[in-house]
Amino acid sequence: MTALLVDLDGALGDTRRLWDDWLAGAASVLGVDVTALPADRAEAARVLDAGEARNWRVLLERFAEDRAPVYLRPAADVSAALRRLSATGATVAVFSDAPDELARVALAQLGAARRISALEAGAGALERLQVRFGDGAVVVATREELVAAAS
Repeated sequence: MTALLVDLDGALGDTRRLWDDWLAGAASVLGVDVTALPADRAEAARVLDAGEARNWRVLLERFAEDRAPVYLRPAADVSAALRRLSATGATVAVFSDAPDELARVALAQLGAARRISALEAGAGALERLQVRFGDGAVVVATREELVAAAS
């Protein structure tokens, strides 16, 4: 089987609300006008990295660890699909535009961390996986596509 490149937010669990709520809460601590940040999380991360808030990644990771259970719940069909794929020896890699700290916490909360071979997060994540796993890799964008790929 070829490698499956799975969109974290589209197929496993949507981290956008968790990110948005962290930004809203962290704005005053970081001294950042969140309305001025780009909507693209990879671009927003670049802006935050270049700014004065050097510890924003630590703060994001702590927030995500504390609140991920409220925002992200494992789905039975997705868990079963990942188990089936793992049992067949399939290579499953995950990508997201979210910062690495958020993506890793999300994968752990969703019970998917031990079932994947690789994670790429941030700007160009999908492209990096495509280079790593080659032209035959299949991009899985939705939960339905993931379940179908495991059937």
